[in-house]
Amino acid sequence: MTAELLDLAQTPLRDINAALQAQARGGNRTRWEIANPRGSHALAVGLDAPIEVTIRGSTGYYCGGMNKQATVRIAGSAGPGVAENMMSGRVIVDGDASQYAGATGRGGLLVVNGNAASRCGISMKGIDIVVRGNIGHSSAFMAQKGNLVVLGDAGEGLGDSIYEARLFVRGTVSSLGADCTEKEMRPEHLALLDRLLKDAGMDDARPDQFRRYGSARTLYNFNIDNASAY
Repeated sequence: MTAELLDLAQTPLRDINAALQAQARGGNRTRWEIANPRGSHALAVGLDAPIEVTIRGSTGYYCGGMNKQATVRIAGSAGPGVAENMMSGRVIVDGDASQYAGATGRGGLLVVNGNAASRCGISMKGIDIVVRGNIGHSSAFMAQKGNLVVLGDAGEGLGDSIYEARLFVRGTVSSLGADCTEKEMRPEHLALLDRLLKDAGMDDARPDQFRRYGSARTLYNFNIDNASAY
């Protein structure tokens, strides 16, 4: 099926988002392409239908935010907050992602084929995030649920105040945040990682190359002996 073409050089952003969001009400157009995004903010947000959207270029803030069901591919790089609060579906960034990629996401899969800046996966609540390159400082801060997979290196303060999210890093970690610790990689974690890597199309990485990090669970309840860590 030929993709429906939307051109931001000719059509206002509000109209483009309205056309995509209308597919949740019974539309029959399943493939869309968006030309000339030119760093537009809040592009392809609030989608709720099993459609495929390809954006030919780089985007600004919050692209693919609040996504449900849709597959959004950014054939470029993404500004801050890509796939923020995603519920399901996929967002794929061919280039790099700026700050807080996948923040607060509750489900679905975010794939970044380049690097992700600081606070990647901050307060994630069930989303899976796979980054081919490196991630910046304070990533997975207060991460509550879900999986963050990093094929490169992680910056300072990884997993600060983390809850039950799982972090897998193939490269080096500059430092761990408060209450984040390295954990044993058991068979179930290798199986999970194998599935995530395959889903993300990272066929050149093996699960046994990664180390796992998660919560030491010393901050769940206030303890005067841990006061300096709060």
